Amino acid sequence: MGYYVLVEPGVRLYVEDVNPGGGKTVVFLHGWPLSHKQFEYQFNVLPAMGYRCIGIDWRGFGNSDKPFHGYTFDRLAEDIRIVVDTLRLQHFTLAGHSTGGGIAIKYAARYRDSRLSRLVLIDAAAPRGFTKETADRLLAETLNDRPNMMRGITNTFFFQYITKPFSDWFFQLGMEAAGWSTAAVIVMLRDENLDADVQQVSVPTLIVHGTHDKVIPFAQAEELHRKISNSQLVPFLYSGHGAFYEERDKFNQLLSRFIVS
Repeated sequence: MGYYVLVEPGVRLYVEDVNPGGGKTVVFLHGWPLSHKQFEYQFNVLPAMGYRCIGIDWRGFGNSDKPFHGYTFDRLAEDIRIVVDTLRLQHFTLAGHSTGGGIAIKYAARYRDSRLSRLVLIDAAAPRGFTKETADRLLAETLNDRPNMMRGITNTFFFQYITKPFSDWFFQLGMEAAGWSTAAVIVMLRDENLDADVQQVSVPTLIVHGTHDKVIPFAQAEELHRKISNSQLVPFLYSGHGAFYEERDKFNQLLSRFIVS
């Protein structure tokens, strides 16, 4: 089922809630510039295993409202907190991919939420996001030819072969975002640093990262593992930035085991 949650006057986030009567709850935070739909191959499988899967589109992306403001890690994490409060979630796992991983870290560090039982970081854009050089290039492309920027992201995202129809679908996910929110998050990833937040994460954390990731280097996953004391790092040897899809069977089994461990 899909519905909207009001996070501030005039701003609603879209929430996809699959198997709301399920046992363990997993909240998924997508990467830039995508939407909850990137987790289709988790939502196909995990609910059948008894899990409740909740996908949240951040403000500015997917089916959520697209204000011109609010694109900071603090505000995006606050939006997630309001959704968690509204849905009255308990004992949930927060799984974030790429920038969504950064939002998940900010949430865990800022709120010290006793309801948060586990954290899953998938090719997380943390402690740092984009270098200034990469960010400035992506920003210029976004502001002048966003479709071409998104095509380039799609082409570098995966290590394994993807079909043309899948590539086209993935491209369209990115194009559902607003141009201004796409650009604002690039600036956020360039200018904000999560070093202090990372060191405050205390919940059990699973770090999944493709060893062939061209978007966020694998070395950052190793750094996260060093700095988050209660963490485990699982390299995905046949993945780029899309471990959740490229090795989806392995990922889904690993996630399932971690949630109940």
